[in-house]
Order: sequence, then C-alpha cells, then structure tokens
Amino acid sequence: MIKKEGYNFCFDSSACASCGGACCIGESGYIWVNYPEIEAIAEHLKLSIEEFAKTYLIRAKNRYSLKEYKDEELGYACIFFDKSKRMCSIYEVRPKQCRTFPFWSQFKSDTEELIKECPGVILDEKN
Repeated sequence: MIKKEGYNFCFDSSACASCGGACCIGESGYIWVNYPEIEAIAEHLKLSIEEFAKTYLIRAKNRYSLKEYKDEELGYACIFFDKSKRMCSIYEVRPKQCRTFPFWSQFKSDTEELIKECPGVILDEKN
C-alpha cells in the first residue's frame, strides 16, 4: 500500500493487474513527456529521437505529449496502450505523469472521479 503526504487516500498497486488500464484510456488528454523521457522511450524502442518524435509525439501548449488513438470501444488511448494485453507497452520507461498516478495534485481534494477510475485507490478514513 502506497501513501503520500497530503492525499486522503492510499494506493494498492496490485490492483493495476486487474483493472484493464483504466488510467490509460477514456477521455482525450495530454500525456506530457520531457526530453529525458523522450530519450529513454526512443532508446527503449531502438529509434532515433527524430523518428520517435515524428511517430509518437505531438506538440501542445509549448510542450510535448504522447499521441493518442481513438478506439470505438475504449474512447481515447495512449499510443503505447496495448489493447490486446490491456496494459502499457513501455511500462519500464513510462513518463513521470504515468509513474506518479494517482498521486496528482488535482486529486488531493477531489477523489470522486479518481475512485471511479482506479480500483487501487482506497480512501483513508483518518483524513
């Protein structure tokens, strides 16, 4: 069980194996990546930075985001979401945004949406 200061919930990462990648699919959004993350993912995929950028990145709000794909069943999904396995195909080098989920500042005071999305979130009744 993972607990972080300032959050009124804890997270059981073992639930990830059974949820089907709910945090990787749904509404469209940005999956922000910085340059060191871009380098790590490109290296993992054995691509040059240029090849990686052309294939997998979009520029938005003066930053870079991983592309998404539209799926009739899933809604939008990260380009690295493996639909058949229902998991991240670059898990070992996933961006910080993905590694820090569900401990995002937006969920510090509003856990309603998060609880619906993530079965690993358990409210801490002490807070």
